[in-house]
Amino acid sequence: MNGEQPPTAPRAIVGATVPSPAEDDALRPPEKQILIAGIGNAWMRDDGFGGEVIRRLEQGELPSGVSALDFGTGGLDLAYEVMRGYDALVLVDVSHQDGPPGSLYVMEPEQESLGGPIEDGEIIDPHGMDPQNVLRFVHMIGAWPGRVVVVACEPADLDAAGFGLSDAVAAAIDPAVELVLSTVQELRTDAAYQT
Repeated sequence: MNGEQPPTAPRAIVGATVPSPAEDDALRPPEKQILIAGIGNAWMRDDGFGGEVIRRLEQGELPSGVSALDFGTGGLDLAYEVMRGYDALVLVDVSHQDGPPGSLYVMEPEQESLGGPIEDGEIIDPHGMDPQNVLRFVHMIGAWPGRVVVVACEPADLDAAGFGLSDAVAAAIDPAVELVLSTVQELRTDAAYQT
C-alpha cells in the first residue's frame, strides 16, 4: 500500500447522547402564556381606549404564547378567561391619575390592595364587573396569574355617551401599543417572575 492508512470509523464518545428534537423541546422551559385584556365601553368616548389598543394589536403579529382580547364591559368573561391559567395578565384600560389627558401609566396591583373577599350576599353584576372586582374574584378563587400589570391612559372624556376617542387619547394609542408590547416582552422572561 503506498503508505496510506485505511480510514478509521469515528469513535463514539462514551456516555454522551444527542437529544432528539422532541427531547430537546422537552428540555426547554415552557413558554409563558400571557393575556392582554382590553376593558371599557366603546360607547362612552375615552372608555373605548382598551378596545382600540387591542384592535391595533390584532393588526400586527403577537409573540407566541400571547393572546389579545377585547372584553369590553364583560368582566365575568374576563374572570373566566383568566381562570384558564395564564402566567401574566396585562389589563388595558383608562384610569384617572390626575395627569394630563393621554398620559400613559404602568401599574401593578397587589393582591392585598384589592379589598377583602367577596362576601355572601354581596351583589356582583356579571355584565358590569369593574377591573378591581374582576381581580378580587380571580384572587378569591385562587386563579391569580403570576403577574398582573395595568397599562392605563388618562381620559379626557368619560362623562357623555358617544363613540370615538378624544384627540388626546387617540394620540396615545400608538405609544400605548408600544408600551404594551414592551411590557409583554419583559413578562416573557423568567426574570420577570423572580422576587
